[in-house]
Amino acid sequence: MAKPKVLITGSRAVCASGMDPEGILAALREGRSAIAPIKQWDTAGWPVTAAAEIADFNPRALVEDRKLHKLIRRTDMLGLYAASRAIDSAGFTTHRDTLGADDAAGFADRSGIYVGSGGGAYNSQYEYFPLMSESHGDLQAFGRELGSAVNPMWLLRTLPNNVLCHVGIKYNLKGSNACITNHSAGGTLAVIEAAEALRQGEADRAVAVGHDAPIEPQLVLYYHQCGLLASDTVRPFDLARSGSLFGEGAGAFTLETERAAADRNATVLGEVLGGGYATEATGLLAIRDDGDGLARAIAGALDDAGLAPRDVGMIVAHGNGTLQSDASEAAAIRTCFGTGENAPPVTAFKWAIGHLIAAAGIVEAVVALAALRERIVPGVATLTNLDPDCAGLRVSSAAQEPRSNVALILCRGFAGTNAALLVSAR
Repeated sequence: MAKPKVLITGSRAVCASGMDPEGILAALREGRSAIAPIKQWDTAGWPVTAAAEIADFNPRALVEDRKLHKLIRRTDMLGLYAASRAIDSAGFTTHRDTLGADDAAGFADRSGIYVGSGGGAYNSQYEYFPLMSESHGDLQAFGRELGSAVNPMWLLRTLPNNVLCHVGIKYNLKGSNACITNHSAGGTLAVIEAAEALRQGEADRAVAVGHDAPIEPQLVLYYHQCGLLASDTVRPFDLARSGSLFGEGAGAFTLETERAAADRNATVLGEVLGGGYATEATGLLAIRDDGDGLARAIAGALDDAGLAPRDVGMIVAHGNGTLQSDASEAAAIRTCFGTGENAPPVTAFKWAIGHLIAAAGIVEAVVALAALRERIVPGVATLTNLDPDCAGLRVSSAAQEPRSNVALILCRGFAGTNAALLVSAR
């Protein structure tokens, strides 16, 4: 029995390479990387000084409500921006405003929201540092001054579900919902869970969002100490690759059942075909050399979508530029698709936009959909010499053409988490 279709009727992505999917795709096509010296703090003497920051970050351009700025963080602003633009482009509220009171209430009750949120940044604690220094370890002195030294809105600003909360309030989304904090897989899992909610009849429409802003001092330092960051740029699958670099951003899809989209004559951009996820259970940082977890996630996504490997037109690899991750990802792709002309063309985006952690998978899915619609597989501009450990991948520094209208987006995170998402373009 065929599973109900989940249609994509709106999308948005924002990162250092652009404020929308078209702008990000243009940067990829032109070989432009947004990785540059970090501006948010003085990195003199730091072992890592580069990231893909959004230049001239302007909160008002992202979130118009100035009062809300006091209650949310940089990452939340990005998530609110992507979600709002996706919902606006889909026309949810425009349609709801044409309905009578009872139908409008039913529309709200059947509208869900699923968010992948970053949970690993330390900058939410920095507000305490001055008082900690001034109190010289005297906890009583620290406690006496805490109320006047730390903003009383601190707790509200640090909630991981701020985007879910404020988007739901703004657009009156009163249906099924979830906030997922699962490292890099969060945004991808938000799409998979939202799609499944529609399949199971829990909602008629939903917005799926992923957002993160991991560029902050402690996170950069700790990732470096774990040996995960490069010193200059990200080189997916290249022999000279040495690690990843952070980026920041957010992505969003609006999803609808086939009937809900037809009822309001919505423009359909594409379809979420299926998703899969698996863990390797080997450790927080350890991953298997054979890519077993990712291969099982890919197999699960294909099975969920009812597709064969030959149906996949392009692969957007996780491609984070670390030695073991890229090599084991290549092994997983070979396991599932074979090599040479039997395999679909492969690309990766982190060389241009950085690693967006919780937002990585969903931003790359939004851009992949735009690439499918333009019939292009962007090249990996930093690829010079393919590592023999990654042999067999149809990856290139030059653009390729997808062999179908289906894209597979791969995402990996700490603790051996792996997620795979299949989307098609209309």
